[in-house]
Amino acid sequence: MKISAPCIRCLIEKQEERIQQFEDTEKKARYMKEVLCLIGESDDNASAPGLVAKIRKVYETYFGKTDDYAQIKHRFNQLMLSVEQEIADRIRTGREPLRYALTYARIGNYIDFGAMKDVDTKVLEDMIYAAEENLVDETVYEQFLQEIAEAKHLVYLVDNCGEVVLDKLVIQCLKEVYPQLRITAVVRGKEVLNDVTIEDARETGLDKVTEVLENGTDIAGTELMYVNEATKQAILEADVIISKGQGNFETLNGCGLNIYYLFLCKCHMFVKRFGVTKNAGVFVREVDLI
Repeated sequence: MKISAPCIRCLIEKQEERIQQFEDTEKKARYMKEVLCLIGESDDNASAPGLVAKIRKVYETYFGKTDDYAQIKHRFNQLMLSVEQEIADRIRTGREPLRYALTYARIGNYIDFGAMKDVDTKVLEDMIYAAEENLVDETVYEQFLQEIAEAKHLVYLVDNCGEVVLDKLVIQCLKEVYPQLRITAVVRGKEVLNDVTIEDARETGLDKVTEVLENGTDIAGTELMYVNEATKQAILEADVIISKGQGNFETLNGCGLNIYYLFLCKCHMFVKRFGVTKNAGVFVREVDLI
């Protein structure tokens, strides 16, 4: 998905806000000029997550290491692990367990410190308890069932900490219903915001239920031109792909692969594009968006 004018404005505003704490006005001006040059000289097909990764490197040359999300990630991983069994019980007793699992996993996408300044745990709790009032789209879900019944390999692109616990429940559900299905989960290769890395996969037990691949990048998405060969091959050869989060959508939309996107619309651009309210969820196919 090419970066849009609203995304460019958002990127610039976030960077200016980010450096307000520093006193050196000349350094801040030089930094913002370099950010603007980087965006202005970027390729026409550049995505927002890809540009953010490049901007992060510029930031570090001016102001040092970026924010450390280690404590935040641990906190939300443990928070979701504490309610995992309760949600798993709801899924198993639901009328359509897999559809319920996908719905809960989509709600977990609220835990996003890239799109939002803060994650309100009360809002998250309310969304979880109201999950069954807004299940994933039935038409798309039925299409997903038809494809998954014939599939041999599914790749699951995970997104954020905490959220990954609910992704694990989807994967467990898939394995129970479709034992023939090989499932590969893909995590970030390096620390970036509160996105899932191999350490988070181990903390939450994801690596105990399925194969996990690191993609080799510190981009908050899945840029196929930059991910390592093993991950790229897995994605390109997969029969079905579940892509979690806005960042994965931004980096993959338009690629033409058999992708089912699952996320919450947390910013104005997505709200407008899908015609929904803020924090509403979508479950859409790549083929329907081309």
